[in-house]
Amino acid sequence: MKRPTRRLAVLGLLAAPLTARAGAQIEEPLADSIRSALSAAIAQAAPPRPRFDDAEAREAYLRWLGVMSERLKHRKTETQIRIEFLETVWYEAKRAGLEPSLVLGLVQVESGFRKYAISTAGARGYMQVMPFWTRSIGDGDASRLFHMQSNLRFGCVILRHYLDIEKGDLFLALGRYNGSRGRPEYPNAVLSARRQWLMPGER
Repeated sequence: MKRPTRRLAVLGLLAAPLTARAGAQIEEPLADSIRSALSAAIAQAAPPRPRFDDAEAREAYLRWLGVMSERLKHRKTETQIRIEFLETVWYEAKRAGLEPSLVLGLVQVESGFRKYAISTAGARGYMQVMPFWTRSIGDGDASRLFHMQSNLRFGCVILRHYLDIEKGDLFLALGRYNGSRGRPEYPNAVLSARRQWLMPGER
């Protein structure tokens, strides 16, 4: 009798949404020009195919991909999924003018690299994006936030937006991303996690 009960309990846990303990962005009014710029940044849904000016830049990217893949292996065991994830992180981070190591640190803190994570506030996916963003600058389809590239694109564009608002102050921008602006816990956690995703020799 105990085995079926235990099996049902395990199945129940697998069926339940994966809850994240992250905070949430706060909905704020956007100027029309900012809304248009953010909407345009979200809308261009090209696949993450990086282009390089020279062979050296391409080699550096492939080296980064190999190092990060090895570090991420225990969290994402399937090679193809892991590589696609890292390719997309790199592409969307660079596209938004962010460090890939920062984005990886943020994903680690926000969702623990869980694609379908949901916070108690309703934030979704890898970068824990609040659904109101899909209404503000997207097509209103919040289910897109469980799509890998869409989630990473929204998250990177939003963080870039907060950095611009805070005039490049990463500490305040991270706090705003988490809905805890001015408090040190979240920025410190992300910056600490970021260090785990730096390449050898980076600081």
